[in-house]
Amino acid sequence: MGTILSLNHSRTRGNEPYEVLQSAPCKRPRLSSSFYEKHPRLIPCLPDEISIQILSRIPRIHYLKLKSVSRTWKATILSAELFSLRKEMGTTEEWLYILTKVANDKLIWYALDPLAGRWQRLPPMPNVSREDESRKGLDALRMWNMAGSSIRIADVIMGWLGRKDAIDRMPFCGCSVGAVDGCLYVLGGFSKASALRCAWRYNPVTNSWSESSPMSIGRAYCKTGILDDKLYAVGGVTRGHGGLTPLQSAEVFDPKTGVWSQIPSMPFTKAQVLPTAFLADLLKPIATGMTSYRGRLFVTQSLYCWPFFVDVGGEVYDPEANSWVEMPIGLGEGWPARQAGTKMSATVDGELYALDPSSSPDNAKIKVYDYLADDWKVVAEDIPVRDFTESESPYLLAGFLGKLHVITKDANRNIAVLQVYVQNHVASISAASSSSLVDPIEHAERPTESELDLWKVIATRSAPAAELVSCLVLDI
Repeated sequence: MGTILSLNHSRTRGNEPYEVLQSAPCKRPRLSSSFYEKHPRLIPCLPDEISIQILSRIPRIHYLKLKSVSRTWKATILSAELFSLRKEMGTTEEWLYILTKVANDKLIWYALDPLAGRWQRLPPMPNVSREDESRKGLDALRMWNMAGSSIRIADVIMGWLGRKDAIDRMPFCGCSVGAVDGCLYVLGGFSKASALRCAWRYNPVTNSWSESSPMSIGRAYCKTGILDDKLYAVGGVTRGHGGLTPLQSAEVFDPKTGVWSQIPSMPFTKAQVLPTAFLADLLKPIATGMTSYRGRLFVTQSLYCWPFFVDVGGEVYDPEANSWVEMPIGLGEGWPARQAGTKMSATVDGELYALDPSSSPDNAKIKVYDYLADDWKVVAEDIPVRDFTESESPYLLAGFLGKLHVITKDANRNIAVLQVYVQNHVASISAASSSSLVDPIEHAERPTESELDLWKVIATRSAPAAELVSCLVLDI
């Protein structure tokens, strides 16, 4: 492979010739002479085929500044060709994207380059002018960049008890997010009397938002997942005649064609076998979580009656069979729940992890699902997740750089990204009789003996007034 260049080390080998893809010849066609006449070369005295390979090796965090070098550099950095080459050369980078909510219900996105430890604030999401199918005479809806998800899931579901006046007073809430084909997607939501169908796409190449194809039905609080480079939206709630109605329907978005397609609805099998009609009317089924695991979608479900959630396991969608089956009992029953019964997880190297808040107010456990035993097992303890009871999302989970990460708020209420050493901790359990532990990770911090091999903070951001909402990872 060629020399990896960065802004900080661009002079370290100034006297040596660049070695460019000797083991993998460039597949880009040679640019025509007319192109050079209209566009100056990116780097003088170098063919653009080599120059663009050099740019593809520079860390992406520097692209914002490099765009100001010239118009040609800006056009190149904003081109899909550059990012296709990064993928071909194996120089893509995983960034963490965190959605937060601040005062006045404003939604703000932050991007983290975990290797450089640097943050970037995304431009605000665009406005929502109207939702034709569910508008019903209402004036323009609230702006997305002035709205958020301060209404808790429990408060929303109280509308199922017939509190229509409460529904009418609700601000925007309940949008869902997904990441596919190198872009972020924000789906649906709920504003006053309207469940939204709209979808917005953030393109990190251009650092801009654009409107995407709307869903087939308005959804709020739907669950999202990725399979085979397609985005799935499952369940959620919509507005019915007597209040909010849970949805069993599901659909899939293909970013290559820009088309949403229906898939079979969730059967909610256990909700269909309640012993009396009274319970069937009282207990409302709802999807409380979803993850992509082993090539299928695993959707956890609950029966809800304010203020109680009753876990009923869940169902699994197989895209090859295009059908739903019941979720393994151990997976559904042992999946830890957080506020309002919602469940989250993260997949790292094919393993499914979840965070389980323990009896201690400031610590939590990491569990991994044993597929063969159909059981959840504790693999790390004493993870510092503070008990912010007023927060809708006191913690988030993400898998990137081959490791599990917990996003939470520290003692000063700043955003903290913790890298959890799950595999090392498993090894330490088997060697518990030893007098000391060996840390195989080079340059790892050792704050205290109790934290050895468990976790370390890789990045923080000052955001004391921000509330965590969701997070995603893009590799581009």
